[in-house]
Amino acid sequence: MADRNIKPLVGRLLSAFAIVAALVLGLVVWRTYYAHPSTDDAYVRADSVGIAPQVTGTLTELPIVDNQRVHQGDLLFVVDPRPYESALHEAAAKLNLTRVEIRSLEDGVRTAEAALRGREADAANARQYLHRIEPLLAKRFVTENEVFQARSRLAAADATVESARADLAKAQSSLGDIGGANARIEDAEAAVEHAQLNLGYCRVVAPFDGYVTNLNTAVGQMAGPGHPVVTLIDDRTWYVMANFREEFVGHIESGMQAEVFLPSQPDRRFKGRVQGIGWAVFDQSGADLEGVPKVEATLNWVRLAQRFPVRIVLDERDGTFPFRMGATAVVTIKGRR
Repeated sequence: MADRNIKPLVGRLLSAFAIVAALVLGLVVWRTYYAHPSTDDAYVRADSVGIAPQVTGTLTELPIVDNQRVHQGDLLFVVDPRPYESALHEAAAKLNLTRVEIRSLEDGVRTAEAALRGREADAANARQYLHRIEPLLAKRFVTENEVFQARSRLAAADATVESARADLAKAQSSLGDIGGANARIEDAEAAVEHAQLNLGYCRVVAPFDGYVTNLNTAVGQMAGPGHPVVTLIDDRTWYVMANFREEFVGHIESGMQAEVFLPSQPDRRFKGRVQGIGWAVFDQSGADLEGVPKVEATLNWVRLAQRFPVRIVLDERDGTFPFRMGATAVVTIKGRR
């Protein structure tokens, strides 16, 4: 009789245990896949910049080596500065010559101004003389010929005034003064400044702290704009590109906290925050869409859920073991604080 009573009780307990286990398992699955989604399809990333000179020339100095860490302002390479030094000297000489010419032209303007004043004075005297003798003609104190000569002298004086004004305008135009500034001087000064910039561009320094990578050149190589000499990995900001399945994307938002595990540093867990979620990925159906990330599927006989890249900025780092671009990672979204 006792066995008959125990068996139903054991059956009910096992059933209750199975239900509780299913609920617990469901809660664990929900937390794992939705409350705290995780992925191991993630990689450490940093921005990289190809450093190219802004002038053309031969590399004369290359004090860096591949994989070297550099700090902002450190010298990366030098383009042969001699042609640009010569160009600077030439521009400076032209500036000095222009200043000498401007001083000569200023003297010419002053001479033209003095000549104009003299011609205007002569014309004023001639006009005054004419006005004085014209009333005397009616009284026969002067002859008509004297009045005619006075009028001729006034006309000639007025003509010389106009000629002097034209000479002054020509001298002022040659001087090149516009709005209180001399255009010829400014043009020569701009040429000197441009030559100084080009000479300064010969020395290329690191724009930020970073790491030299893929250095495949040497002194003697020809370099120029648009052709990077060295690539720098930006050490200021590191992030993880984590590819999450599309059903998890709705549970991830910008600003959420994340935990990052790196197999290369198994004893550490790094904190990060979600910066954003990708809005587009490469269409596996064959459509070509430029400028969007392509996430490869691993199986072609099963319809796999699409994955969208989630950018997670790393808020901390280990100074003893620097991050390396391309390292694999495991990311777990922890949610809001």
